[in-house]
Amino acid sequence: MSMDYETFIKQVNHHTGIDLSLYKEAQMKRRLTSLREKRGYKGFDAYFRALKNDDELFYEFLDRMTINVSEFYRNAQRWEVLEKNILPDLIKNKRQLKVWSAACSTGEEPYTLAMVLSEYFKLNNIQILATDIDENVMMRAKKGVYPKRSLKEVPEKIRQKFFKQSGDFFQVTDDIKQCVTFRKHNLLADTYDKQFDLIVCRNVLIYFTEEAKQNVYKNFSQALHDGGVLFVGSTEQIFNPQKYNLKPLETFFYQKS
Repeated sequence: MSMDYETFIKQVNHHTGIDLSLYKEAQMKRRLTSLREKRGYKGFDAYFRALKNDDELFYEFLDRMTINVSEFYRNAQRWEVLEKNILPDLIKNKRQLKVWSAACSTGEEPYTLAMVLSEYFKLNNIQILATDIDENVMMRAKKGVYPKRSLKEVPEKIRQKFFKQSGDFFQVTDDIKQCVTFRKHNLLADTYDKQFDLIVCRNVLIYFTEEAKQNVYKNFSQALHDGGVLFVGSTEQIFNPQKYNLKPLETFFYQKS
């Protein structure tokens, strides 16, 4: 690791509490180097000084660091498995589920969760916690306005029911918005709430080092109550789930045992 980048990592950690060393170095360094060069900074030292003084630059850095690629019903068949195979058992004898969308990015995932849960619950009985490290993306999530391409996997009846079109954009209806509470949270540093029925965290952990990933799995397991379910992304199969008191339910779904 170059001295310049190593110092940058320490400075960012000190300034923001974000520990870049917990992310895979090659990917992160490549991503941030191209951003730094695009903005005309020769080294990471100069780039960091600029970040400290320029909010726009800082938010752009956060945005690049937190890989925000998202859409509604991403990998649609997985959501179908959640709706048809996982939820019926989870909701037995329950009027409400405690649900967490972790690293929720621009909000497509928690809103999708609300739409899927609406098949089983009245909307005013759905309460989803959605968290991310990047307040900028959460501000966008709260607005709930999305380009058409974000909706390509959304079933037609859901689109008619929960979106209002305005020009080239689609707005999530207020009754779905009210199901989701957004909060800032750093998966690698902050404490986790407890007693969740369902935790969804997809396509984020692939960017973490092996050690960081293991800590997150351990924390997720402790955050679930017995019988609760963790739903991960399609590149994030857990190879030794029993190590975390989890057992495979379906591909990409794990239950706390």
